[in-house]
Amino acid sequence: MPSPQAQPNPGRTGPTGAVLPDAPEVMGLIVATMREQLGAGHPADPKPKPDGSWVTSLDWAMQQRLRAELAERWPQYGFLGEEQDLTEQLAVCREERQGFWVLDPLDGTTNFVHGFPLYGVSLALVTEGVVRLACIYDPVRDERFSAVRGRGASLNGQPLAPNPPERLSACLANVDYAGLLAGLAAALVRSPPYRAQRNLGSSVLEWCWLAAGRLQLTLHGGQKLWDYAAGHLILEEAGGAASSLSGRPLDGRKPGKTSIVAAASPDLHRAWLAWLGAHAGPAPQTTR
Repeated sequence: MPSPQAQPNPGRTGPTGAVLPDAPEVMGLIVATMREQLGAGHPADPKPKPDGSWVTSLDWAMQQRLRAELAERWPQYGFLGEEQDLTEQLAVCREERQGFWVLDPLDGTTNFVHGFPLYGVSLALVTEGVVRLACIYDPVRDERFSAVRGRGASLNGQPLAPNPPERLSACLANVDYAGLLAGLAAALVRSPPYRAQRNLGSSVLEWCWLAAGRLQLTLHGGQKLWDYAAGHLILEEAGGAASSLSGRPLDGRKPGKTSIVAAASPDLHRAWLAWLGAHAGPAPQTTR
């Protein structure tokens, strides 16, 4: 396949005029790599990481293979992956060069280990601190979510255009209680402002399901850059909005944790953020 640089497309250029990688080519690479690695029969062999989460041989294999393939095709970009150590991650963010990839090689590792069929791969391209391109692949349902900044978001090539309700009370919310202040968690249990609540256990798919209209609200006490970089762009390009619990924009340059408040429309986001602010007390501290 010819390189994307050989076929300029004004709809896929960055802020300085540089041509971005072709989103279908990037998605094709992710899909082929995941299918290959799943076909290799990686065991559910979880090992604990210092933060208490799990990593498996599939996480490592996906990261190593995709890192090598991305470097071969687009050597101008740096690379930040979940399974790198923090020192290397911070160095990538500081250096930036012409931009860098942000990879979550297997989001929903706990689900994968237990045979719960909700997990995915997330890849974003960040330049000048802004996510320009996003691809998330759900191998169980063969769903391919992608977005290019300013060009919209799609699922399997079809535009994403959810039609969310106007009121919080009609919404289905995805809430992860880990990291929430006790008072806010208690308020959500006692008097939730939404119709019902779920938790998929995969941050990257939660962003995608929000963009697809399957959910309308999301709250998470602490996600890292690889959890939200691609999904945030997909949601924005589908017409949704997101911020931290304190209302700050999400940062594309720092790998540390931040709280997430997201909704399928800007109006719902404002209402959701206002309700949470009224019940949260002091905002939780991030580790950026």
